[in-house]
Amino acid sequence: MAAPSPAKSMGDPGITPLSPTHIQQDSEDKTPAGPSFTVVVAIDFGTTSSGYAYAFSKEPECIHTMRRWEGGDPGVSNQKTPTTILLTPDRKFHSFGYAARDFYHDLDTTEAKQWLYFEKFKMKLHTTANLSIDTDLHAANGKKVKALDIFAYALAFFKEQALKELSDQAGGEFRNADVRWVITVPAIWKMPAKQFMREACYKANLVPRDNPEQLLIALEPEAASIYCRKLRLHQMVDLDTRTGTAVNGYSPNENVGAGMTQGDRYVVVDCGGGTVDLTVHQIRMPEGHLKELYKASGGPHGSIGIDYEFEKLLCKIFGQDFIDQFKIKRPAAWVDLMIAFESRKRAAAPERTNPLNINLPFSFIDYYKRFRGHSVEHALRKSNVDFVKWSSQGMLRMSPDAMNALFKPTIDHIIHYLVELFDRPEVTDIKFLFLVGGFAESPLLQRAVQDMLQGRSRIIIPHDVGLTILKGAVLFGLDPGVIKVRRSPLTYGVGVLNRWVDGKHPSDKLLVKEGTRWCTDVFDTFIAADQSVALGETVKRSYTPAKPSQQVIVIHIYCSEKEGPGFITDAGVRKCGSLRLDLSGTEPPPPPPGGGITRREIQTLMQFGDTEIRAMAVDVSTSRSVKAAIDFLSQ
Repeated sequence: MAAPSPAKSMGDPGITPLSPTHIQQDSEDKTPAGPSFTVVVAIDFGTTSSGYAYAFSKEPECIHTMRRWEGGDPGVSNQKTPTTILLTPDRKFHSFGYAARDFYHDLDTTEAKQWLYFEKFKMKLHTTANLSIDTDLHAANGKKVKALDIFAYALAFFKEQALKELSDQAGGEFRNADVRWVITVPAIWKMPAKQFMREACYKANLVPRDNPEQLLIALEPEAASIYCRKLRLHQMVDLDTRTGTAVNGYSPNENVGAGMTQGDRYVVVDCGGGTVDLTVHQIRMPEGHLKELYKASGGPHGSIGIDYEFEKLLCKIFGQDFIDQFKIKRPAAWVDLMIAFESRKRAAAPERTNPLNINLPFSFIDYYKRFRGHSVEHALRKSNVDFVKWSSQGMLRMSPDAMNALFKPTIDHIIHYLVELFDRPEVTDIKFLFLVGGFAESPLLQRAVQDMLQGRSRIIIPHDVGLTILKGAVLFGLDPGVIKVRRSPLTYGVGVLNRWVDGKHPSDKLLVKEGTRWCTDVFDTFIAADQSVALGETVKRSYTPAKPSQQVIVIHIYCSEKEGPGFITDAGVRKCGSLRLDLSGTEPPPPPPGGGITRREIQTLMQFGDTEIRAMAVDVSTSRSVKAAIDFLSQ
């Protein structure tokens, strides 16, 4: 949807560039020092599992991962907790994680239908096209709740747990004001989703809105990248050697970072529950700062894709109508079935020959018989799915090929992204490929990546691969300046009027105001998509009101995924902010020495490089200014 023309529809006289325009101000090391915090707490809010870690600024090398949680599943290491949340029938927060899942599971069937249970809800932020503060989520029973409330409940839960643990360590109450919070998000998320997380943090009282610096948004693969460079060899598996002995001449206690030298390039593939994120970084010495070489790529192809394939398989055997009914009528049993599948999913491996057994809950077998009038066993015989059999112990018996087939679509997508990335001219001489995120533990995925790379880069998997992002996010919170150069995911600019040029400008853009002919709706680019941006870099442009007597100047900020939009009305351009500078009651600038009018100079500045973008407009003659955070959530 293209943006409307403000100059024509709103009668907004607008601004025009003052030449000389396009002054770019480079910022060497303008990383904000910021207030000092006693501790950094990072929350990795994952699609399938979540957790927190922290470090005290006095001991930055010592990263503590959260206390072990209650609960846990067979075959699943439980340092993190499932991203599941339960609300009471009157929509109050009840519990999170294993506690939520187990409580929900123990409710009797009629009661369970009244409670609101949510899982894997983070993906909604990636898949909703026009995300806003009012976006809804559906609970397992089909009821709707505002997504912002659910995210805020989850964040408030983590805040409470972390502060409790810090207070116990400190032997007295630990103040939230002493904490710098870091929240992780996928790098491929669009700006509205990143802003949504910040809004949820404000709602959860993680940080006050008037102190935004207390909260950092970390990009997941960047956090992984920061951690991976510090790895010592005994903390990882090199897929090409699979031994604990010296790797490529390094001894096990050496740093991989020590094996990384000026200009080394590496790829981080972050395979999580919901998304796969790929980033390309280069080390800049002497401090070892990171530079992003190519904008983040990837897509919604995390390990939950395998769960969807399993669900499709069940629909094929038992019928979509039955599965849909069963999920709504027996929601807790459905959760049970998916837990049983999860532990078998982790047993899938390329060389496996023996079948995998998946427990079917009794209520599944019972409900199916009542629904169809015949047994589960009969359905399996009748379906043409020959690689899934019924075992006499009441289990689905899957051949390894059947299990591998469930993995194939998701792994194929990940390999497709990798092939595309390695084909790009910017992506050459990649020394290491770090495979991180929970799904990186899958032997099937590891084998597929090895087959694709064929020795072009060393594939490194950190030992605690599921906690890589969490630990990296803590390091990022301790030193946000470690990422020095990012790639802008979008083109940003403002809408301006330019003097009309016959033959150059399209006739539908002609606007005549007080005898002057203008071309309206011109997109004046501040920064283009995929352009390198130094952290904290400010881009400055000078404009002047098109009408000298204008008292209120409104500057509209636009963004687009295209590199060079010509007009703000082009397809794919959206408005993402406004600056309203009120100059009423101020004197116009004094006339120039030879008489005439001095045009008012309005400087517009946009600061890039952080995960947030800030904009400011200044009237040069009076120093009156206005600031705005770019808003991607207002429709």
